[in-house]
Amino acid sequence: MKRKIIHIDQQRCNGCGLCANACQEGAIAMVDGKARLIRDDYCDGLGNCLPHCPTGAITFVEREAAPFDEEAVKAHMAAQSAPAHGCPGSAARSLNRPAAPTVLSEGPVLASQLRQWPVQIKLAPVNAPWLNGAHLLVAADCTAYAYGNFHQQFLKGRVCLIGCPKLDGVDYTEKLTQIIRENEVKSLTVVRMEVPCCGGLEHAAVTALKNSGKFLPWQVVTISIDGQILDPAR
Repeated sequence: MKRKIIHIDQQRCNGCGLCANACQEGAIAMVDGKARLIRDDYCDGLGNCLPHCPTGAITFVEREAAPFDEEAVKAHMAAQSAPAHGCPGSAARSLNRPAAPTVLSEGPVLASQLRQWPVQIKLAPVNAPWLNGAHLLVAADCTAYAYGNFHQQFLKGRVCLIGCPKLDGVDYTEKLTQIIRENEVKSLTVVRMEVPCCGGLEHAAVTALKNSGKFLPWQVVTISIDGQILDPAR
């Protein structure tokens, strides 16, 4: 059938991931650093993604396309949000770390400040016991590698959830909203890289806080590629 459907200009797409986060049907995914319409029948043609695109890469076209399939969308979204089963690595648990650093022949090694498992947003249980009373840190995967003092300055005393919207190709907003809404979270800190695709992580976390209906202290910290904290005014 011929119908109105979105078109994504790959030349204009900057890979920020905001459209994928905005699409409530999961019709858009990040593939090789670019937004792509993964299935015609997932797109309802309403264009919730259009106002979120900073480069104007998304437009409407009228072409032959499979009709919108609401049941297929429901199944797709359920599969995206379903917790992992059967993998011991996805079980929620608290970690007890030694108070003193381990001393090796090469010299003292700073102790990790990670206090919970798992850390991936996609794997974390919505009602994990360590979320209650937590100061929540939502961090881009790369930040701990780019910023040398990440454990002491950001991770210490916080529950950490990490993700990369460019690689995961999913919208974290709904799950983060559930986490904040259903647990006694005390504060929210978002640590992202300066690269545009990290805007998807910041958008998901801040939108989740707003959607939760809670008023919590929150901040966004941006790390440069060379490992510096950028002034918010920049």
